[in-house]
Amino acid sequence: MKKILTTLACAVVALATSAIGGEYPDISINELKTAIKDGKVTVIDVNGSAGYAKGHIPGAVDFRATKDLASVLPKDKGALIVAYCGGPSCSAYKAAAEAAEKLGYTNVKHLSAGISGWLQAGEATEKPKASGSQG
Repeated sequence: MKKILTTLACAVVALATSAIGGEYPDISINELKTAIKDGKVTVIDVNGSAGYAKGHIPGAVDFRATKDLASVLPKDKGALIVAYCGGPSCSAYKAAAEAAEKLGYTNVKHLSAGISGWLQAGEATEKPKASGSQG
């Protein structure tokens, strides 16, 4: 009986926590790949500009370098927005997820696998386009 009550208490806490906010549903690598292929997602990289430059999920925007997040997000507030950072133990993604939520976006998710999981799955990354002012 004690085990059942403990399990029930944990479930109630989990539900209450998710209802409060600040927690975002996870999206799998495969679900994200499909959304990218279909052009139905805005991906936000929260690994900092140096991490972004080393390689990011194709099409992702650099959260740290984006001065006006609203300008890179779709007009549709129900559009899928996915934030990610280093991996399962990283919580930096919340800065971007919360920023999108504050702008009114209602379908904000988290790629908890992060860039480390993306790479472990053998997925390709891209690097920023080189600027013309190098030399």
